[in-house]
Amino acid sequence: MNRTVLVVDDEPTISDALAARLRGEGFGVVTAHDGPSAVEVCAREKPDVMVLDVMLPGFDGLEVCRRIQADRPIPVLMLTAKSDETDMLVGLGVGADDYLSKPFSMREVVARVHALLRRAERTAAASTATAAMTLGAFRIDHDARRVSGPDGEIHLTRTEFDILAFLSARPGAAVARDTLLAELWGWEDSASSRTVDSHVKALRRKLGGTLIRTVHGVGYALETPR
Repeated sequence: MNRTVLVVDDEPTISDALAARLRGEGFGVVTAHDGPSAVEVCAREKPDVMVLDVMLPGFDGLEVCRRIQADRPIPVLMLTAKSDETDMLVGLGVGADDYLSKPFSMREVVARVHALLRRAERTAAASTATAAMTLGAFRIDHDARRVSGPDGEIHLTRTEFDILAFLSARPGAAVARDTLLAELWGWEDSASSRTVDSHVKALRRKLGGTLIRTVHGVGYALETPR
């Protein structure tokens, strides 16, 4: 089945180059060049995945991501010229699944798009998890994909929930970053672990710093409160 990618970038040279490369890989491609048109094209064309620049006229890519995820969540690869980790965390926090900093290689964009589409077809996180479980002050409902804490429901992005669900199916066990990348993103080449680390950092901001433990040199483990 031919998958459609929405490419959103206000620089024609980048947009045209991305579109040409993705078409060459067999994707259908639609484009937009500012925030409002990106939301409009996404609603009309219903693409399978979006490659989204942060810096856009009209309103920025963060607002685009926020709006499209509220309407019909799709995988989003965010492109940013900023190297500051705070900007990346904001992007992940509004629903982006992955990010690349400019300059980037076209081959890497294509690889990430393929990985996001593979991940969208997988249910690895839910396959071994129980329907609901309680971890200290938190309750994880896997069927409803909801997490609640002492103050009520906690909004998690799709990726944040997938990481938490995968770890919660293996309480106390150390899970390697490469395993998370392979199982949740579908990356077969164990690409950069920064994406995993950034999502975990965002999770800790929402759930506190003690629930997910760093296993140095390996990855992460979910603590099991006594």
